[in-house]
Amino acid sequence: MAMLAVLIPLLMLGAVLVLGRYEELLLPQENAGRREPADVPVPPASAAAAPSPAPAGTSAPSP
Repeated sequence: MAMLAVLIPLLMLGAVLVLGRYEELLLPQENAGRREPADVPVPPASAAAAPSPAPAGTSAPSP
């Protein structure tokens, strides 16, 4: 019984690792080798296009 308590978790870990490698071989990522440089900041596109809303507590402008 003690041997099963030791072997079953090890076998399950091995199965998870094997399935992870199988998934990587079956579904390769297209841009896995290409990375962006870390020192170039990229501003979000939505922040530049959308105006910021009015602060809370201010009344809406009258028409």
